[in-house]
Amino acid sequence: MVTVETTTAVVEQRLVEGELSCPDCGGVLARWGWGRSRSLRDLGGVVVVRPRRARCRSCEVTHVLLPVLSLVRRADTVEVVGAGLELAAAGWGCRRIAGRLGRPVTTVRGWLRCWSRRAVQTAAVFTAWLVALADDPASVLPAPAGTAARDAVSAVTGFAFAARARLGKLKVPTWLLVSAACHGRLLAPGRPSA
Repeated sequence: MVTVETTTAVVEQRLVEGELSCPDCGGVLARWGWGRSRSLRDLGGVVVVRPRRARCRSCEVTHVLLPVLSLVRRADTVEVVGAGLELAAAGWGCRRIAGRLGRPVTTVRGWLRCWSRRAVQTAAVFTAWLVALADDPASVLPAPAGTAARDAVSAVTGFAFAARARLGKLKVPTWLLVSAACHGRLLAPGRPSA
């Protein structure tokens, strides 16, 4: 799985110019058809995406090019899920979050359970990335927030702040940076991979 921009034209241009590399061997990815269309629920309505597939010219492995606004195995965009996680870190319960975001309580409960199970590991991964990106890590490390789930949200948002500062991408939303960094696997089985 490779995360890419949300604009199809930009993805196509990057594929044509050989700018996307295989996560397995580092070879150049080339166009290889399309995935099935998916409807993602966003804060402003439904977003339909049709992920591009690509094949490595070296190892011949195929990959789905997941738009950065998507998360693996989730029907909501990363910004919706991220908003829910931030509200939970602020002390909101799943029913209140579901009401605020217009999502089923069971969906929000699923996000929070998955986040709770992975919180320690997620905080460790994103804190390590934060330290690697920051000019002065001690000045940007988040203080303990009280729970593992809150610490994970602090680590993720701290990472996004450091990434924006380092890369000069000041206008990129926090949760899009997070999705790009973990290849859309924020709430997927396994750990957030680099």
